[in-house]
Amino acid sequence: MTCDEIKQLIEKNLVNTRAEVDGDGYHFEVNVYGNCFADKNAVQQQQLVYAALGDNIQNGNIHAVSIKTFVD
Repeated sequence: MTCDEIKQLIEKNLVNTRAEVDGDGYHFEVNVYGNCFADKNAVQQQQLVYAALGDNIQNGNIHAVSIKTFVD
């Protein structure tokens, strides 16, 4: 997957978020900004982003991802 594809996937599945994605095609760094993270702990925030990515980690489309979330 490309950085743009991952960005679009996150922003489509997590309404009213903004994602910044950098990576080399296998390893990605993702920053996601949104109000959906308010009142959620760090694990819950990560789970939201993993859910937005769907099966792309399990099926190997995304090899490794580092996620940082921010309340916007």
